[in-house]
Amino acid sequence: MFGYHLDLALRSFRRSPALTALMVLAIALGIGASMTTLTVFHVLSGDPIPGKSDRLFYVQLDANERGGSPPGSEPLEQLTRFDAEALLRDKRGERQVMMTGGSVAVQPAQTDRPPFFASARYTTADFFSMFETPWRYGHGWEAADDAAGARVAVISHELNQKLFDGADSTGRMLRAGDHDLRIVGVLAPWRPVPHYYDLFAGRFAKTEQVFTPFSTALQARLPIAGSLTCWGNRTTPDPRALNAPCAWLQYWVQMPSAADAPALRQYLTDYSEQQRAAGRFERPTNVRLRNVTERMDFRHVVPGDVHLQLWLAFGFLLVCLTNTVGLLLAKCMRRAPEIAVRRALGATRRAIFGQFLVEAGSIGIVGGVLGLGLALLGLWGVRQNPASYAQLAYLDAPMLATTLVLALVASLAAGLLPAWRACQVTPALQLKSQ
Repeated sequence: MFGYHLDLALRSFRRSPALTALMVLAIALGIGASMTTLTVFHVLSGDPIPGKSDRLFYVQLDANERGGSPPGSEPLEQLTRFDAEALLRDKRGERQVMMTGGSVAVQPAQTDRPPFFASARYTTADFFSMFETPWRYGHGWEAADDAAGARVAVISHELNQKLFDGADSTGRMLRAGDHDLRIVGVLAPWRPVPHYYDLFAGRFAKTEQVFTPFSTALQARLPIAGSLTCWGNRTTPDPRALNAPCAWLQYWVQMPSAADAPALRQYLTDYSEQQRAAGRFERPTNVRLRNVTERMDFRHVVPGDVHLQLWLAFGFLLVCLTNTVGLLLAKCMRRAPEIAVRRALGATRRAIFGQFLVEAGSIGIVGGVLGLGLALLGLWGVRQNPASYAQLAYLDAPMLATTLVLALVASLAAGLLPAWRACQVTPALQLKSQ
């Protein structure tokens, strides 16, 4: 029966090619616009670490001086070195990471290659297992390397390509500033979107090129880069000193399950109370604990203009579907005599309904394929923009399937009313008028 309905649909298309082309174009334009914006939204708002995002928590404590913002308002988004190291020693999670960003001057071993600056991350050993970094060669360093300030490093796939032409560089030396770091691991291509583990570096920043222990960066006095908030009268000119009243470190904790968050929050509350009693914290206890998804929502990672564009695109799709419904209705009314003849020859209303749905679905498939091409063109246009997320706008396999499914569902939805109207055609009235 489906083959028969499809044959009738093809005959109908040949009889009215202009009307059919208008319907295909309407579907294609709506699908192209909506899938362009939906793909951008999908790329920017996806879960960057599925299966673990509800167990990774970002820690905030209010270590600022008295005054300033009202009590209970959002605390500082980063921790002081004193607090980060204290929490790290207590080890209240499966894994815990303290870190900050930096920049190092890299001197290639080849004398014909000029030195350049590379983005860096000064962190602790759990970083790689917590954030599930993929490996091309080697592995991360151990906790003992953190304690010893070992001169070791992990480099990105891109930097390995640039310095060593993609070869296994583990065991070789990386000249960073005035220091030599032994390479213990090389990451495979890795760029979490968004850059959730450090939003201060940019919501859609590229992965850092050099990773080295935080203690090593301190000892070697490697340059730091990122947000730094200091207060009070500092007794030391170095904001990185242990007791400096400066917040500049991000701190993440991985718990066994999301249900362990209250226990972690209580521990942080008790720690804050202890620091208040010791005179370090001047403000009322104010702890913030957010998992990956909550933090991205709080920081509004997806730009507001992307949300607006998404609504506008689906509004445009609705307009296109409305026009398609009108065209299908007009086509249905013109074919009333044909429907009457089929009914008189024994076709049931269900058969007529199925015939028009198959016709609408066929239009949707063709419109979806054309809309896919328009979506690819639209994404190319997005990538020409200077926005930080523009280069991420590519259509992946799930979005490809979504495009075709959306086109089919949209066209079938548009065909429901015309198909129902076709079922209501009264054969006797139409045949009498002929």
